[in-house]
Amino acid sequence: MASKVISVYENTQKLGAELAKNLSELANDVLGDGGNAVFKIGLSGGSVVSLLSEYLAKVETDWSKWRFFFCDERLVDFNDPESTYAQYRDKFISNLPISEDQFIKINPQLSVDEAAKDYIQKISVYFAPYDLPRFDALILGVGPDGHTCSLFPGHKLCEETSVWVAPISDSPKPPPNRITFTFPILNNARYCAFIATGSSKADILKRILKDGEPLPANCVQPVNGSVQWLLDEAAAKLLQEETSL
Repeated sequence: MASKVISVYENTQKLGAELAKNLSELANDVLGDGGNAVFKIGLSGGSVVSLLSEYLAKVETDWSKWRFFFCDERLVDFNDPESTYAQYRDKFISNLPISEDQFIKINPQLSVDEAAKDYIQKISVYFAPYDLPRFDALILGVGPDGHTCSLFPGHKLCEETSVWVAPISDSPKPPPNRITFTFPILNNARYCAFIATGSSKADILKRILKDGEPLPANCVQPVNGSVQWLLDEAAAKLLQEETSL
């Protein structure tokens, strides 16, 4: 069972600094092994894009050894503002010493089923053959319905136990066509960080973290890793027992 830590910060600046510190320590631990070591991190879209681009810039690391994957992605052209890759490309490359080649991207020209299969092949290059991929870090968000990645409450993909990356063509949140990591991948990670800020997150965080509802975000429980919920005070306002850092 994963260890779960709930951390509440006075503001997003302190939250971002803590996340950058955690990722820096993880990356330097992985890369300290030398050789062909690569730090493999999965990214999510939304407000976390700006936060990561600002605070990761303060990390001292060998950026050439980082590879960026996507926990889920919308099947849209890379010029579309809905593209998670495009959001990171536009924010990261101007702030960090990295190149587009370090992003492991979907092929948006394929059908959603083929795009998911293609992404599995692209991921597998970075992991031992026949092993379930173990990411060093996954940065996750939570929606107002408790979804994470593109795993929505009540959707059949929440029951997937074998496929690493699954297609979804009926996403309750537009655009409908996406690919997403499934729980076998999420629950094999070394470190999962949920980022939630603002009062609009307060109700769903109470349902997940205080009431324990079995929503998708609450099912992220790495078997040999840790989960940290990094929240600002506004998001955590209904978690009365938590103390801000």
